[in-house]
Amino acid sequence: MRIGGLQKFSLIDYPDKFSCIIFTQGCNFRCSWCYNPELVYPHLFKNTISENYVLSFLESRKNALEAVVITGGEPTIQPDLTEFIEKIKKIGYLVKLDTNGSNPYILEKLLKNKLVDYVAMDIKAPPEKYSLLIGKSMDISLIFKSIEIIENYSPDYEFRTTFVPSLLSEDDIARIRRMIKNKKKYKIQQFKKILKV
Repeated sequence: MRIGGLQKFSLIDYPDKFSCIIFTQGCNFRCSWCYNPELVYPHLFKNTISENYVLSFLESRKNALEAVVITGGEPTIQPDLTEFIEKIKKIGYLVKLDTNGSNPYILEKLLKNKLVDYVAMDIKAPPEKYSLLIGKSMDISLIFKSIEIIENYSPDYEFRTTFVPSLLSEDDIARIRRMIKNKKKYKIQQFKKILKV
């Protein structure tokens, strides 16, 4: 696993659970508003954190933490994601996966094998704007497939869109909402420009 960061405690990233956050390196999208560019662009990568260090930390905190959030970057591009989550589950944690939904068959495998307890999927745009917003061409059917898999197999989930006023309109948000069956599971996040020093 290419692990670019570890936040040792969070009260907000896994709803109603004490969690920690593992940040994976690498992403297959190039969203211009990305909050974590140092996890997306290889020339910005910092030293990785060893998988053994992370697993030892999780073992030592199993009586204090309830859940692990795996985010990125995009975790589903990691070739050893399944094996890594299996190790986390063996310690006894709930697992939340943050994803862009570009790899539905990885999602399906994880969910059918009961390795993920909560999925948060970013839906970047309505179909006709997807490639523009993610900075590359995209087979939009993969996004629809991921939505379907999550709705059918994930024990708990949410879909979310970061509303960037210069890129999305209220009509775009309405079109995104129509992509989802359970509208209560959809959240809009306000874009905040963050200056990283």
